[in-house]
Amino acid sequence: MELHLIIEGGRDLSEQLYSQISQAVRAGRLAEGQQLPPTRLLALQLGISRKPVAEAYSRLTYDRILVAHTGRGTFVGVQGGSGGRAAQGVELAARPTLDKWLKFDTPFRAPTPEGRSQYEFIGGTPAPAHFPQDEWRRCILHGLRQDADGRGRYASTEGVAALREAIVRHAGYARGVRCGARQIVITNGAQQSLDLLGRILLEPGSVVAVEDPGYPIARALFKSQGATVVSVPVDREGIVAALIPSDTRLIYVTPAHQFPLGMAMSTARKEALLARALEIGAIIIEDDYDSEFRYEGRPTDSLQSMDTHGLVVFLSSLSKVMLPELRIGYVAVPEALLPALSIAKHLTDWHSASMTQHALAKFIDDGHLARHIRRGHSIYASRRDALLRGLAQLLAPWFTAVPATAGFHMAAMARKDVDINLLIRLARRAGVGLYSLAGFYAEQEPRQGLFFGFGSIDTLDIETALLRVRDILIQMDGVPD
Repeated sequence: MELHLIIEGGRDLSEQLYSQISQAVRAGRLAEGQQLPPTRLLALQLGISRKPVAEAYSRLTYDRILVAHTGRGTFVGVQGGSGGRAAQGVELAARPTLDKWLKFDTPFRAPTPEGRSQYEFIGGTPAPAHFPQDEWRRCILHGLRQDADGRGRYASTEGVAALREAIVRHAGYARGVRCGARQIVITNGAQQSLDLLGRILLEPGSVVAVEDPGYPIARALFKSQGATVVSVPVDREGIVAALIPSDTRLIYVTPAHQFPLGMAMSTARKEALLARALEIGAIIIEDDYDSEFRYEGRPTDSLQSMDTHGLVVFLSSLSKVMLPELRIGYVAVPEALLPALSIAKHLTDWHSASMTQHALAKFIDDGHLARHIRRGHSIYASRRDALLRGLAQLLAPWFTAVPATAGFHMAAMARKDVDINLLIRLARRAGVGLYSLAGFYAEQEPRQGLFFGFGSIDTLDIETALLRVRDILIQMDGVPD
Protein backbone atom coordinates (compact mmCIF):
# COMPACT_ATOMS: atom_id res chain seq x y z
CA MET A 1 0.00 0.00 0.00
CA GLU A 2 1.43 3.36 -1.04
CA LEU A 3 1.81 6.35 1.27
CA HIS A 4 -0.50 9.12 -0.01
CA LEU A 5 1.81 12.02 -0.92
CA ILE A 6 1.47 14.45 -3.82
CA ILE A 7 4.54 15.94 -5.50
CA GLU A 8 3.97 19.18 -7.40
CA GLY A 9 6.66 20.34 -9.82
CA GLY A 10 10.34 19.52 -9.46
CA ARG A 11 11.58 22.09 -6.93
CA ASP A 12 11.83 21.90 -3.11
CA LEU A 13 11.01 18.18 -3.13
CA SER A 14 12.46 17.65 0.34
CA GLU A 15 10.41 20.56 1.71
CA GLN A 16 7.23 19.18 0.10
CA LEU A 17 7.82 15.77 1.65
CA TYR A 18 8.64 17.22 5.07
CA SER A 19 5.52 19.38 5.05
CA GLN A 20 3.12 16.65 3.89
CA ILE A 21 4.41 13.94 6.23
CA SER A 22 4.43 16.22 9.26
CA GLN A 23 0.88 17.39 8.46
CA ALA A 24 -0.27 13.76 8.06
CA VAL A 25 1.17 12.94 11.49
CA ARG A 26 -0.47 15.95 13.18
CA ALA A 27 -3.83 15.19 11.53
CA GLY A 28 -3.71 11.57 12.72
CA ARG A 29 -3.59 10.03 9.23
CA LEU A 30 -0.24 8.56 10.22
CA ALA A 31 -0.64 7.03 13.65
CA GLU A 32 1.91 6.76 16.41
CA GLY A 33 4.17 3.76 15.82
CA GLN A 34 3.17 3.36 12.16
CA GLN A 35 6.04 2.35 9.90
CA LEU A 36 6.91 4.45 6.85
CA PRO A 37 8.25 3.02 3.57
CA PRO A 38 12.04 2.81 3.18
CA THR A 39 13.51 5.86 1.41
CA ARG A 40 14.35 3.89 -1.72
CA LEU A 41 10.81 2.44 -2.02
CA LEU A 42 9.10 5.81 -1.36
CA ALA A 43 11.31 7.48 -3.98
CA LEU A 44 10.37 4.79 -6.48
CA GLN A 45 6.65 5.20 -5.71
CA LEU A 46 6.84 8.99 -6.13
CA GLY A 47 9.04 8.86 -9.22
CA ILE A 48 11.81 11.01 -7.76
CA SER A 49 15.38 10.49 -6.67
CA ARG A 50 16.20 9.03 -3.27
CA LYS A 51 18.12 12.12 -2.02
CA PRO A 52 15.15 14.44 -1.22
CA VAL A 53 13.36 11.57 0.54
CA ALA A 54 16.41 10.87 2.70
CA GLU A 55 16.73 14.60 3.50
CA ALA A 56 13.06 14.85 4.50
CA TYR A 57 13.32 11.75 6.70
CA SER A 58 16.44 13.17 8.34
CA ARG A 59 14.70 16.48 9.18
CA LEU A 60 11.60 14.69 10.44
CA THR A 61 13.75 12.47 12.65
CA TYR A 62 15.67 15.47 13.99
CA ASP A 63 12.34 17.14 14.86
CA ARG A 64 11.24 13.90 16.56
CA ILE A 65 8.26 13.55 14.26
CA LEU A 66 9.77 10.26 13.07
CA VAL A 67 11.97 7.76 14.89
CA ALA A 68 14.57 5.63 13.08
CA HIS A 69 15.42 2.17 14.40
CA THR A 70 18.54 0.56 12.95
CA GLY A 71 17.69 -2.65 11.14
CA ARG A 72 13.95 -2.15 11.61
CA GLY A 73 12.97 1.00 9.74
CA THR A 74 11.46 4.44 10.28
CA PHE A 75 8.34 4.94 12.42
CA VAL A 76 6.03 7.74 13.51
CA GLY A 77 7.17 8.99 16.90
CA VAL A 78 5.21 9.88 20.03
CA GLN A 79 3.36 13.14 19.46
CA GLY A 80 2.55 15.73 22.13
CA GLY A 81 -0.90 16.54 20.76
CA SER A 82 -4.06 14.45 20.57
CA GLY A 83 -3.30 13.31 17.02
CA GLY A 84 -6.61 14.58 15.65
CA ARG A 85 -7.40 17.68 13.68
CA ALA A 86 -9.37 20.30 15.56
CA ALA A 87 -12.86 21.03 14.33
CA GLN A 88 -13.24 24.36 12.56
CA GLY A 89 -16.62 25.22 14.07
CA VAL A 90 -18.56 25.10 10.81
CA GLU A 91 -22.33 25.34 11.30
CA LEU A 92 -23.65 22.27 9.51
CA ALA A 93 -27.02 22.44 7.79
CA ALA A 94 -27.68 18.91 9.09
CA ARG A 95 -26.96 19.81 12.73
CA PRO A 96 -30.63 19.57 13.89
CA THR A 97 -30.89 16.12 12.31
CA LEU A 98 -27.62 14.98 13.91
CA ASP A 99 -28.77 16.26 17.30
CA LYS A 100 -32.00 14.29 16.96
CA TRP A 101 -30.05 11.02 17.01
CA LEU A 102 -28.40 11.94 20.30
CA LYS A 103 -31.79 11.81 22.00
CA PHE A 104 -32.29 8.09 21.35
CA ASP A 105 -31.53 5.72 24.18
CA THR A 106 -29.57 2.56 23.29
CA PRO A 107 -29.66 0.55 26.53
CA PHE A 108 -28.32 -2.71 25.08
CA ARG A 109 -25.51 -1.17 23.03
CA ALA A 110 -22.66 -2.20 25.33
CA PRO A 111 -21.99 -3.71 28.76
CA THR A 112 -22.76 -1.57 31.77
CA PRO A 113 -20.18 1.14 32.55
CA GLU A 114 -19.23 -0.74 35.69
CA GLY A 115 -18.51 -3.92 33.73
CA ARG A 116 -19.80 -7.40 34.36
CA SER A 117 -20.33 -8.60 37.90
CA GLN A 118 -19.11 -11.85 39.40
CA TYR A 119 -22.71 -13.13 39.35
CA GLU A 120 -24.45 -11.65 36.33
CA PHE A 121 -28.20 -11.67 35.65
CA ILE A 122 -27.98 -9.67 32.42
CA GLY A 123 -30.61 -10.64 29.85
CA GLY A 124 -30.37 -11.63 26.21
CA THR A 125 -27.04 -13.43 26.55
CA PRO A 126 -26.83 -17.18 25.87
CA ALA A 127 -24.32 -19.57 27.38
CA PRO A 128 -21.31 -19.32 25.00
CA ALA A 129 -19.27 -21.96 26.83
CA HIS A 130 -21.75 -24.62 25.69
CA PHE A 131 -21.70 -23.66 22.01
CA PRO A 132 -20.35 -26.49 19.77
CA GLN A 133 -17.27 -24.67 18.51
CA ASP A 134 -15.70 -27.66 16.72
CA GLU A 135 -18.86 -28.40 14.73
CA TRP A 136 -19.28 -24.72 13.85
CA ARG A 137 -15.64 -24.50 12.75
CA ARG A 138 -16.18 -27.37 10.32
CA CYS A 139 -19.30 -25.66 8.99
CA ILE A 140 -17.33 -22.43 8.50
CA LEU A 141 -14.77 -24.32 6.41
CA HIS A 142 -17.65 -25.72 4.38
CA GLY A 143 -18.94 -22.18 3.93
CA LEU A 144 -15.54 -21.04 2.69
CA ARG A 145 -15.47 -23.82 0.11
CA GLN A 146 -18.98 -23.00 -1.06
CA ASP A 147 -18.14 -19.33 -1.24
CA ALA A 148 -15.14 -20.05 -3.46
CA ASP A 149 -17.48 -21.13 -6.27
CA GLY A 150 -19.07 -17.68 -6.38
CA ARG A 151 -16.01 -15.61 -5.51
CA GLY A 152 -16.02 -12.18 -7.06
CA ARG A 153 -19.80 -12.11 -7.50
CA TYR A 154 -22.58 -10.81 -5.28
CA ALA A 155 -25.00 -13.37 -3.84
CA SER A 156 -28.78 -13.34 -3.85
CA THR A 157 -30.24 -10.41 -1.92
CA GLU A 158 -32.86 -12.60 -0.22
CA GLY A 159 -30.25 -15.10 0.93
CA VAL A 160 -28.50 -18.33 -0.01
CA ALA A 161 -31.05 -20.87 -1.23
CA ALA A 162 -29.73 -23.68 0.98
CA LEU A 163 -30.13 -21.59 4.13
CA ARG A 164 -33.62 -20.34 3.22
CA GLU A 165 -34.75 -23.93 2.69
CA ALA A 166 -33.11 -25.07 5.95
CA ILE A 167 -34.83 -22.26 7.87
CA VAL A 168 -38.23 -23.18 6.41
CA ARG A 169 -37.79 -26.71 7.74
CA HIS A 170 -36.49 -25.52 11.12
CA ALA A 171 -39.17 -22.84 11.66
CA GLY A 172 -41.91 -25.14 10.45
CA TYR A 173 -40.83 -27.92 12.80
CA ALA A 174 -40.08 -25.76 15.85
CA ARG A 175 -42.75 -23.05 15.59
CA GLY A 176 -45.29 -24.24 13.00
CA VAL A 177 -44.40 -21.39 10.61
CA ARG A 178 -46.11 -21.87 7.26
CA CYS A 179 -44.28 -20.42 4.26
CA GLY A 180 -42.10 -21.35 1.32
CA ALA A 181 -38.36 -20.77 1.00
CA ARG A 182 -38.96 -17.85 -1.37
CA GLN A 183 -40.74 -15.98 1.46
CA ILE A 184 -37.64 -16.13 3.69
CA VAL A 185 -35.26 -13.17 3.64
CA ILE A 186 -31.93 -13.51 5.47
CA THR A 187 -30.91 -10.44 7.47
CA ASN A 188 -28.08 -9.24 9.70
CA GLY A 189 -29.97 -10.06 12.87
CA ALA A 190 -33.43 -9.13 14.09
CA GLN A 191 -32.48 -5.47 14.31
CA GLN A 192 -31.97 -5.18 10.57
CA SER A 193 -35.23 -7.06 10.02
CA LEU A 194 -37.08 -4.42 12.03
CA ASP A 195 -35.30 -1.62 10.20
CA LEU A 196 -36.19 -3.02 6.78
CA LEU A 197 -39.82 -3.55 7.72
CA GLY A 198 -40.04 0.00 9.02
CA ARG A 199 -38.52 1.31 5.79
CA ILE A 200 -41.11 -0.34 3.57
CA LEU A 201 -44.19 0.10 5.77
CA LEU A 202 -43.80 3.46 7.47
CA GLU A 203 -43.79 7.10 6.51
CA PRO A 204 -43.29 10.13 8.77
CA GLY A 205 -46.23 10.21 11.16
CA SER A 206 -47.33 6.61 10.58
CA VAL A 207 -48.67 5.00 13.74
CA VAL A 208 -46.88 1.98 15.20
CA ALA A 209 -48.37 0.11 18.17
CA VAL A 210 -45.87 -1.52 20.54
CA GLU A 211 -46.23 -3.39 23.82
CA ASP A 212 -45.79 -1.47 27.05
CA PRO A 213 -43.66 -2.64 28.75
CA GLY A 214 -41.73 -3.78 25.73
CA TYR A 215 -38.52 -3.84 23.75
CA PRO A 216 -37.00 -0.32 23.97
CA ILE A 217 -34.82 -0.74 20.87
CA ALA A 218 -37.81 -1.49 18.63
CA ARG A 219 -39.61 1.53 20.02
CA ALA A 220 -36.59 3.79 19.41
CA LEU A 221 -35.97 2.39 15.93
CA PHE A 222 -39.50 3.12 14.71
CA LYS A 223 -39.30 6.61 16.21
CA SER A 224 -36.03 7.20 14.36
CA GLN A 225 -37.89 6.46 11.13
CA GLY A 226 -40.35 9.23 11.87
CA ALA A 227 -43.20 7.05 13.10
CA THR A 228 -45.62 7.94 15.86
CA VAL A 229 -45.12 5.15 18.37
CA VAL A 230 -48.16 4.38 20.52
CA SER A 231 -47.62 2.29 23.65
CA VAL A 232 -50.34 -0.32 24.24
CA PRO A 233 -50.52 -1.94 27.69
CA VAL A 234 -50.17 -5.67 28.23
CA ASP A 235 -51.95 -7.84 30.76
CA ARG A 236 -51.44 -11.49 31.70
CA GLU A 237 -52.72 -12.58 28.26
CA GLY A 238 -50.55 -10.21 26.19
CA ILE A 239 -51.11 -6.94 24.36
CA VAL A 240 -54.62 -5.52 24.85
CA ALA A 241 -55.77 -5.66 21.24
CA ALA A 242 -58.87 -3.54 21.81
CA LEU A 243 -56.65 -0.55 22.71
CA ILE A 244 -54.71 -0.55 19.42
CA PRO A 245 -55.60 2.73 17.63
CA SER A 246 -57.65 2.46 14.44
CA ASP A 247 -55.04 4.37 12.38
CA THR A 248 -52.24 1.94 13.29
CA ARG A 249 -50.17 0.77 10.33
CA LEU A 250 -47.76 -1.58 12.12
CA ILE A 251 -48.07 -3.64 15.33
CA TYR A 252 -44.98 -5.03 17.09
CA VAL A 253 -45.46 -7.91 19.56
CA THR A 254 -43.52 -10.71 21.28
CA PRO A 255 -46.30 -13.31 21.73
CA ALA A 256 -44.30 -16.47 22.54
CA HIS A 257 -42.36 -14.91 25.44
CA GLN A 258 -43.41 -11.35 26.15
CA PHE A 259 -40.45 -9.06 26.48
CA PRO A 260 -39.70 -8.34 29.28
CA LEU A 261 -42.41 -9.86 31.51
CA GLY A 262 -42.15 -13.35 30.06
CA MET A 263 -45.72 -14.64 29.79
CA ALA A 264 -47.08 -16.18 26.57
CA MET A 265 -49.94 -14.58 24.68
CA SER A 266 -53.14 -16.59 25.06
CA THR A 267 -54.85 -18.13 22.05
CA ALA A 268 -57.89 -15.94 22.60
CA ARG A 269 -55.72 -12.82 22.62
CA LYS A 270 -53.93 -13.94 19.45
CA GLU A 271 -57.27 -14.32 17.73
CA ALA A 272 -58.34 -10.88 18.96
CA LEU A 273 -55.09 -9.36 17.74
CA LEU A 274 -55.44 -10.92 14.28
CA ALA A 275 -59.04 -9.70 14.08
CA ARG A 276 -58.00 -6.17 15.07
CA ALA A 277 -55.20 -6.11 12.50
CA LEU A 278 -57.60 -7.30 9.79
CA GLU A 279 -60.13 -4.66 10.81
CA ILE A 280 -57.67 -1.77 10.47
CA GLY A 281 -55.41 -3.21 7.75
CA ALA A 282 -52.27 -3.30 9.91
CA ILE A 283 -49.24 -5.56 9.55
CA ILE A 284 -48.15 -7.48 12.67
CA ILE A 285 -44.49 -8.13 13.41
CA GLU A 286 -44.16 -11.31 15.48
CA ASP A 287 -40.73 -11.18 17.12
CA ASP A 288 -39.98 -14.77 18.11
CA TYR A 289 -36.61 -14.13 19.73
CA ASP A 290 -36.05 -17.09 22.07
CA SER A 291 -39.04 -19.44 22.06
CA GLU A 292 -36.94 -22.47 21.05
CA PHE A 293 -36.36 -23.04 24.76
CA ARG A 294 -39.68 -24.20 26.25
CA TYR A 295 -39.90 -25.80 29.69
CA GLU A 296 -43.49 -26.70 30.45
CA GLY A 297 -46.94 -26.90 28.92
CA ARG A 298 -47.84 -27.80 25.37
CA PRO A 299 -46.28 -25.80 22.52
CA THR A 300 -48.50 -22.99 21.31
CA ASP A 301 -49.08 -21.97 17.71
CA SER A 302 -47.10 -19.07 16.37
CA LEU A 303 -49.19 -16.07 15.42
CA GLN A 304 -48.01 -16.51 11.84
CA SER A 305 -49.40 -20.04 11.65
CA MET A 306 -52.86 -18.70 12.64
CA ASP A 307 -52.80 -15.93 10.04
CA THR A 308 -55.02 -16.58 6.99
CA HIS A 309 -54.86 -13.09 5.47
CA GLY A 310 -51.13 -12.42 5.03
CA LEU A 311 -50.89 -9.91 7.87
CA VAL A 312 -48.13 -11.43 10.03
CA VAL A 313 -44.38 -11.13 9.52
CA PHE A 314 -42.53 -13.79 11.52
CA LEU A 315 -39.14 -12.51 12.65
CA SER A 316 -36.40 -14.44 14.41
CA SER A 317 -32.70 -14.19 15.16
CA LEU A 318 -30.26 -17.02 15.69
CA SER A 319 -28.09 -14.77 17.86
CA LYS A 320 -30.06 -15.73 20.97
CA VAL A 321 -29.81 -19.43 20.18
CA MET A 322 -26.21 -19.55 18.97
CA LEU A 323 -23.88 -16.57 19.45
CA PRO A 324 -24.74 -12.84 19.70
CA GLU A 325 -21.79 -11.89 17.50
CA LEU A 326 -23.06 -14.07 14.65
CA ARG A 327 -25.57 -11.34 13.66
CA ILE A 328 -27.79 -13.38 11.40
CA GLY A 329 -31.57 -13.57 11.41
CA TYR A 330 -34.48 -14.00 9.06
CA VAL A 331 -38.01 -12.88 8.32
CA ALA A 332 -40.86 -14.94 6.89
CA VAL A 333 -42.86 -12.34 4.99
CA PRO A 334 -46.26 -12.41 3.29
CA GLU A 335 -46.11 -12.41 -0.49
CA ALA A 336 -47.45 -8.85 -0.67
CA LEU A 337 -44.42 -7.50 1.23
CA LEU A 338 -41.71 -9.58 -0.42
CA PRO A 339 -40.86 -7.40 -3.48
CA ALA A 340 -40.54 -4.20 -1.43
CA LEU A 341 -38.53 -5.91 1.33
CA SER A 342 -36.13 -7.40 -1.22
CA ILE A 343 -35.53 -3.98 -2.76
CA ALA A 344 -34.97 -2.38 0.66
CA LYS A 345 -32.49 -5.12 1.59
CA HIS A 346 -30.66 -4.68 -1.71
CA LEU A 347 -30.40 -0.91 -1.24
CA THR A 348 -29.26 -1.27 2.37
CA ASP A 349 -26.42 -3.78 2.10
CA TRP A 350 -27.06 -5.90 -1.05
CA HIS A 351 -27.00 -9.19 0.92
CA SER A 352 -25.80 -10.74 4.17
CA ALA A 353 -22.43 -12.53 4.23
CA SER A 354 -22.79 -15.61 2.04
CA MET A 355 -20.02 -17.59 3.73
CA THR A 356 -21.85 -17.41 7.06
CA GLN A 357 -25.10 -18.38 5.34
CA HIS A 358 -23.55 -21.50 3.78
CA ALA A 359 -22.05 -22.44 7.15
CA LEU A 360 -25.36 -22.00 8.96
CA ALA A 361 -27.24 -24.03 6.34
CA LYS A 362 -24.90 -26.95 6.95
CA PHE A 363 -25.09 -26.43 10.73
CA ILE A 364 -28.87 -26.80 10.54
CA ASP A 365 -28.99 -29.62 7.99
CA ASP A 366 -26.40 -31.71 9.83
CA GLY A 367 -28.51 -31.54 13.00
CA HIS A 368 -26.06 -29.43 15.01
CA LEU A 369 -28.59 -26.67 15.69
CA ALA A 370 -31.22 -29.11 16.97
CA ARG A 371 -28.66 -30.83 19.23
CA HIS A 372 -27.41 -27.45 20.49
CA ILE A 373 -30.97 -26.41 21.34
CA ARG A 374 -31.55 -29.67 23.21
CA ARG A 375 -28.35 -29.18 25.23
CA GLY A 376 -29.23 -25.55 25.86
CA HIS A 377 -32.72 -26.55 26.97
CA SER A 378 -31.28 -28.81 29.65
CA ILE A 379 -28.85 -26.13 30.85
CA TYR A 380 -31.39 -23.31 30.92
CA ALA A 381 -34.05 -25.51 32.52
CA SER A 382 -31.79 -26.22 35.49
CA ARG A 383 -30.95 -22.51 35.83
CA ARG A 384 -34.61 -21.54 35.56
CA ASP A 385 -35.54 -24.05 38.27
CA ALA A 386 -32.77 -22.75 40.53
CA LEU A 387 -33.91 -19.16 40.01
CA LEU A 388 -37.54 -20.04 40.71
CA ARG A 389 -36.51 -21.85 43.91
CA GLY A 390 -34.42 -18.91 45.01
CA LEU A 391 -37.20 -16.42 44.36
CA ALA A 392 -39.73 -18.62 46.18
CA GLN A 393 -37.52 -19.41 49.16
CA LEU A 394 -34.96 -16.62 49.60
CA LEU A 395 -36.61 -13.54 48.11
CA ALA A 396 -40.27 -14.43 48.68
CA PRO A 397 -40.92 -11.63 51.19
CA TRP A 398 -39.94 -9.04 48.58
CA PHE A 399 -40.50 -10.51 45.09
CA THR A 400 -42.71 -12.93 43.21
CA ALA A 401 -41.81 -14.48 39.85
CA VAL A 402 -43.92 -13.89 36.75
CA PRO A 403 -44.71 -17.34 35.28
CA ALA A 404 -42.67 -17.88 32.10
CA THR A 405 -42.55 -21.12 30.16
CA ALA A 406 -39.91 -20.24 27.55
CA GLY A 407 -36.65 -18.36 26.94
CA PHE A 408 -33.82 -17.61 29.33
CA HIS A 409 -35.03 -14.65 31.30
CA MET A 410 -37.86 -14.03 33.73
CA ALA A 411 -39.30 -11.07 35.60
CA ALA A 412 -39.94 -10.77 39.32
CA MET A 413 -42.43 -8.22 40.65
CA ALA A 414 -41.97 -6.48 44.00
CA ARG A 415 -44.45 -7.54 46.70
CA LYS A 416 -43.78 -4.38 48.70
CA ASP A 417 -42.19 -0.99 48.18
CA VAL A 418 -38.50 -1.58 47.43
CA ASP A 419 -35.92 1.00 46.39
CA ILE A 420 -34.91 -0.90 43.25
CA ASN A 421 -32.16 1.51 42.21
CA LEU A 422 -30.51 1.32 45.63
CA LEU A 423 -30.83 -2.46 45.61
CA ILE A 424 -29.11 -2.62 42.21
CA ARG A 425 -26.24 -0.38 43.36
CA LEU A 426 -25.67 -2.34 46.57
CA ALA A 427 -25.91 -5.67 44.75
CA ARG A 428 -23.27 -4.60 42.24
CA ARG A 429 -20.94 -3.73 45.10
CA ALA A 430 -21.54 -7.27 46.35
CA GLY A 431 -20.70 -8.74 42.94
CA VAL A 432 -24.26 -9.35 41.71
CA GLY A 433 -25.55 -7.76 38.52
CA LEU A 434 -29.27 -6.96 38.85
CA TYR A 435 -31.49 -5.07 36.38
CA SER A 436 -34.68 -3.07 36.81
CA LEU A 437 -37.88 -3.48 34.83
CA ALA A 438 -38.49 0.27 34.86
CA GLY A 439 -36.55 0.95 31.65
CA PHE A 440 -38.88 -1.25 29.61
CA TYR A 441 -41.92 0.93 30.34
CA ALA A 442 -42.73 3.89 28.10
CA GLU A 443 -46.09 5.48 28.95
CA GLN A 444 -47.51 3.03 31.47
CA GLU A 445 -46.66 3.56 35.13
CA PRO A 446 -43.59 1.35 35.72
CA ARG A 447 -44.13 -1.52 38.11
CA GLN A 448 -41.39 -2.22 40.61
CA GLY A 449 -39.53 -5.36 39.66
CA LEU A 450 -36.35 -7.03 38.47
CA PHE A 451 -35.37 -8.55 35.14
CA PHE A 452 -33.44 -11.81 35.64
CA GLY A 453 -31.48 -13.20 32.70
CA PHE A 454 -30.06 -16.64 33.39
CA GLY A 455 -28.01 -17.24 30.26
CA SER A 456 -24.76 -15.89 31.72
CA ILE A 457 -24.83 -17.37 35.22
CA ASP A 458 -24.08 -20.97 36.15
CA THR A 459 -26.71 -23.01 37.94
CA LEU A 460 -24.60 -23.48 41.07
CA ASP A 461 -23.99 -19.72 41.34
CA ILE A 462 -27.65 -18.69 41.39
CA GLU A 463 -28.32 -19.56 45.04
CA THR A 464 -25.11 -17.85 46.15
CA ALA A 465 -26.04 -14.70 44.24
CA LEU A 466 -29.59 -14.62 45.60
CA LEU A 467 -28.33 -15.13 49.15
CA ARG A 468 -26.29 -11.94 48.74
CA VAL A 469 -29.36 -10.14 47.40
CA ARG A 470 -31.41 -11.40 50.37
CA ASP A 471 -28.82 -10.10 52.81
CA ILE A 472 -28.93 -6.68 51.13
CA LEU A 473 -32.73 -6.63 51.27
CA ILE A 474 -32.63 -7.47 54.99
CA GLN A 475 -30.25 -4.54 55.55
CA MET A 476 -32.60 -2.28 53.59
CA ASP A 477 -35.91 -3.53 54.92
CA GLY A 478 -35.21 -5.46 58.08
CA VAL A 479 -35.73 -9.14 58.84
CA PRO A 480 -39.03 -10.33 57.25
CA ASP A 481 -41.77 -11.62 59.51
